[in-house]
Amino acid sequence: MLSYQHVYHAGCIADVHKHASLSVLLDVMARKDKPLTYIETHAGRGVYDLNAPEAEKTKEADKGIRAFLKAGKLPQDHPYTLLLRKMAAEIGENVYPGSPFIAEALLRPTDSIILSELHPQEYRALKRLTDYPNVHIHNRDGYEAVLALCPPTPRRGIVFIDPSYEIKTEYEKAAKTILKLHKKWAEGVIAVWYPVLASGEYQTLKEILLNAGLPKLYHNEISFRLNKGETGMAGSGLIIVNTPYGAENELEKIKEWF
Repeated sequence: MLSYQHVYHAGCIADVHKHASLSVLLDVMARKDKPLTYIETHAGRGVYDLNAPEAEKTKEADKGIRAFLKAGKLPQDHPYTLLLRKMAAEIGENVYPGSPFIAEALLRPTDSIILSELHPQEYRALKRLTDYPNVHIHNRDGYEAVLALCPPTPRRGIVFIDPSYEIKTEYEKAAKTILKLHKKWAEGVIAVWYPVLASGEYQTLKEILLNAGLPKLYHNEISFRLNKGETGMAGSGLIIVNTPYGAENELEKIKEWF
């Protein structure tokens, strides 16, 4: 299915958890002099206008990034906060960075960035935005692409998997892709995000990955405060394979924001 467009949900509470965590991983990995490869399976369009009609329709950013900034919940020296502040000053306060933009901003020209996006409209928007020699964009299925392109060059690197989970079987597909990927690229850092839903389908992904004996495994799950009668996403989860040294303490601190 290709109906999902993240512009309706950009800057939501889950984005704060997801993108702050990704910022930590990239910041920690970029501290070493050695170049690295960043691969994303479901890239989206890169940046989002929080005043766009689609974003205004759901107003999820009002309870997400806008609420966090207004309440002063983001540490001023956090890489995520620094990027948001820089974007507000240079582009505008209502522009929100997606994960491809975060990767491009936090990584170096010597690092390689590989982005996959299957949705034609999102792919075209991403292609218009990102025009750098070290960024490679593919209009292809992200699961197929990551298995075909790994191990990458440079071999040191990270894969970020953040699908829409429109189809219930995608939880199992994401988990099994990670197992295959780890078998091909044992040293690669693999991070997968998932939504916590009352329906419970996400448990399939958790059960497969948390019981697979994967190395340096980190699992972080937060819950959202829903008002009475509200339904939908009740939390946000992240599982990381080969968690980089020094990242876990910083990732745990993010939980305190919620």
